[in-house]
Amino acid sequence: MTDIIHITGLDIPELSVYTKLNEKQLLNRDKPEEGLFISESPKVIERALEAGYVPVSFLVETKRFEAEAKDIISKITDAKVYTADESILTELTGFKLTRGMLCAMKRKPLLSPESLLCNAHRVVILENIMNPTNVGALFRSAAALNLDAVILTSNCSNPLYRRAIRVSMGAVFKIPWTIADEELSGGGKLAALCKEHGFCTAAFALDSDTVSVTSPELKKSEKLAFFLGSEGNGLSKATIQNCNFRVKIPIYNDIDSLNVSVAGAIAFYELSGRDT
Repeated sequence: MTDIIHITGLDIPELSVYTKLNEKQLLNRDKPEEGLFISESPKVIERALEAGYVPVSFLVETKRFEAEAKDIISKITDAKVYTADESILTELTGFKLTRGMLCAMKRKPLLSPESLLCNAHRVVILENIMNPTNVGALFRSAAALNLDAVILTSNCSNPLYRRAIRVSMGAVFKIPWTIADEELSGGGKLAALCKEHGFCTAAFALDSDTVSVTSPELKKSEKLAFFLGSEGNGLSKATIQNCNFRVKIPIYNDIDSLNVSVAGAIAFYELSGRDT
């Protein structure tokens, strides 16, 4: 039976996961099997549960408990539920909760990049994208535009950071993803791995020797891997050199580039290979 505990103060050690641990501490790189993440709002929490993530505890605004939260919690048997008035939770977390609900959840073991590539036809590789807002937005676009998987290099912002989850609207739970290890993340090795699995590889770059994102040759590719680089420096030279195509989105009015999440959405729409 789920324990429901109404709190009137902040001195509860079990709540440190919400109040004291930062994203890196939640990730727990030394013991990843014990890693946690925080999911926010009933809709996003429900998507995480549907994807098989295991809840550890919930933090719910009292007035929300009989509304959106009740149906979710009724399905849970072994996680504590803490409730409090809005003023207490705002003081506890430092911000007003989105729709009055947080959930601490266990992370899953990461899949191998090879396992994601085996049965995929459209994948995106994110290289050194550090902003969790951009990561979340890219996941939302990738899921909405029917890509099969996302692979991140080891220096990317983690998709289960709270802000990335929130911006993605839970899309991080809708599409398979993994993080490549440090050795595989550099030197164009991910591009080589995609080629080994039969993918045509497309590096989105500002180089002069490029094809347009509307290229028929790209669109007809049975298996296509998109490579998107960091917000500041773009893709590494090694990755660009190891890709089959260098791809550019035509832009005007002396604007030199697009935000990486916008560029990704355009690329996915143009080249998803799906009937619309």
